[in-house]
Amino acid sequence: MNRTLLLVSFAGLLALGALYLGMPPPPPVTDTSHTVAKPDEPAATVTLPLVTSTPTDGALSLSGKLSGAYVQEGNSEVFAWLELKARPPESGRRVPVNLALVIDRSGSMSGQKLADAKRAALELVRRLTPEDRLAFVDYGTDVRALPSRLVTPEVQEELVRTISALQDDGSTNMSGGLTEAARALRPYLSQFRVSRAILLSDGQPTTGMVRPEELYTLTRSLRDEGITVSALGVGGDFHEVLMRGMAEQGGGFSGFIDDSAKLAEVFSRELDQATSTVARRVELELRLPAGVQSVEVLGVPSTREGQVVKVPLYDLAGDQSVRLVAKLTLTAPASGVVQVLDARVHYVDVAKDSAADTGLALSASATADAAVVRANLDKDVRVHATRALGTQHMVAAAEEMKRGNRQAARGLLDNARRIFGTSASALSGELAELDQTEAAYGNASNEEEVRRESRNLYKKTMKNFGQSNAY
Repeated sequence: MNRTLLLVSFAGLLALGALYLGMPPPPPVTDTSHTVAKPDEPAATVTLPLVTSTPTDGALSLSGKLSGAYVQEGNSEVFAWLELKARPPESGRRVPVNLALVIDRSGSMSGQKLADAKRAALELVRRLTPEDRLAFVDYGTDVRALPSRLVTPEVQEELVRTISALQDDGSTNMSGGLTEAARALRPYLSQFRVSRAILLSDGQPTTGMVRPEELYTLTRSLRDEGITVSALGVGGDFHEVLMRGMAEQGGGFSGFIDDSAKLAEVFSRELDQATSTVARRVELELRLPAGVQSVEVLGVPSTREGQVVKVPLYDLAGDQSVRLVAKLTLTAPASGVVQVLDARVHYVDVAKDSAADTGLALSASATADAAVVRANLDKDVRVHATRALGTQHMVAAAEEMKRGNRQAARGLLDNARRIFGTSASALSGELAELDQTEAAYGNASNEEEVRRESRNLYKKTMKNFGQSNAY
């Protein structure tokens, strides 16, 4: 592998992470044993034990480990791999839900998209029970709503009539639709353990709040109130980064749905997710011990306040998980045990309807011997880290595709290939997907096909980053 390429890539990623967190760039790193492989270095063979925190009666467990058992004295880098997993679902248990379905009926939804959206909404209505509440909101330039009610047979009939009569009209007022949904859900938050707004749109906001930052703030505030927000894009013109960001801040799922005929399936999965939720308002908190200067959580948004980094995560249903890779820069003493990371997850346990948390601490031994550091690197965490670092180049390539910059996109895909190539046997699937992407992108003959390949690549990156909250 090209060592210079990796060093440049890593330095750039660290600088971007520092800017995102609002912190000054970390100090120069003198040891990169955990993050940069030497050309003649044998593959890591060590498997370190997992550190696991599993409360006897909690909904979530947290496991993790570092990329090596040792760090070299002085300035160095290290990766941490974390997995948060929900307990198995209870057999036969269904959580009643407080839902708001928010449908875009702007002019661009005319034709098959609106027809399929109506059909999917009707299917969702038929699957709800009298234990559930539903508010139905549709928006163009203006916003209309049927109030939240228990879904009795009589209410189902009225919903069917209203949805069936829906016609396209106006602009795209996403914020108005979400605000109305929140107004309908709010009175019943204390009565229901799961409340969720499901937003559907085929485009970008053109009235109301139109800047992504405004919509992210809105969905985060709703999540803090106890309202989960899922953001589903349908068709070929919606803003996938915006929809993904709204779902990340809202604690819900995002969907990139090219074929509107699949909406019924996606709505059903959203309902299944809501009715089997075991933990909501999930947030990972990373406390940085003395000596740790910076941390970058790859592929997900985070905020830093002093020595604490907070990462909002999505609601988890039974047996669901989320995997994260964090890159840390630290200064290690000459010897002894070094505390590298204290990770804690805060959430609402749905079964108990109460706040809960679980956590773990990760540490390594300091040494002056570089050979000892390299001999005790964990093979699995290095693969997770390599996948995440290569995937950052894939995200950048997807953005260049949308801009029409083929040369830059191909260069970034080549960078991802070189990074994945350091663990070619373990990342053969990722390399094969890159082959498919490059071939399809090379054969794309118009803007619509390029955009489709950009979106497909973006969807692949979510899986590679260990996230499972996308359709």
